[in-house]
Amino acid sequence: MDAQSYMPIPPGIGMEENFFSLDDILLSHERLPCRTESAFPRLGFLEKSSETRDIPEGTKMEMPLWLAKGLYERKRRVLSVELPKVYREGWRTVFGADPAVVDLHKMGPYYYGLGSQMLHFDSPENTEIANTILQTFIGRFRRTMDSSQNAYNEDTSALVERLDCLERSLFKAGQSGLNSFQLWEKGRSSHLTASSLVINYRKRKITDLQA
Repeated sequence: MDAQSYMPIPPGIGMEENFFSLDDILLSHERLPCRTESAFPRLGFLEKSSETRDIPEGTKMEMPLWLAKGLYERKRRVLSVELPKVYREGWRTVFGADPAVVDLHKMGPYYYGLGSQMLHFDSPENTEIANTILQTFIGRFRRTMDSSQNAYNEDTSALVERLDCLERSLFKAGQSGLNSFQLWEKGRSSHLTASSLVINYRKRKITDLQA
């Protein structure tokens, strides 16, 4: 029996967050370009380039996702959040042309997760952002899974280096399924087991039904 010091906990789905997931914790620290819509008294120390006691209205600064979400209010304008460049129209055009050519890890590495979290903020481009994220995932999914199923006992570093963290977890799940099948086919495994992705999905469905 394999012993693990840490049992990986999957991240949340879409706009949901799982605060027990290391991936979601790291995602929450991704920095966003923001602009203050009112003065922040006695918080000047948060802005490294500021020599004043307060953060004045109209200051442009970067904040971690968790802080930007905490300060953002639709009714009372305290903070406005700008789109990171990878979600702006220029990059959406690139993704629309051929999403497979983009190095998502270099652009992210939480392209899907951060993009989903950006939908918390009111933006006239939210519909386009959501559609681009979905189409990018669809456009890259088959290639990711095909690669995972055709790399048995090989060095896969070159295959995963351009993948977003979500895609890497899918690639790892595909590799695990392939290895389990190969062991079963050679008679070295007594039975096949369900994928961890399937098991986690069933758990979520049960939780939704009980809610």
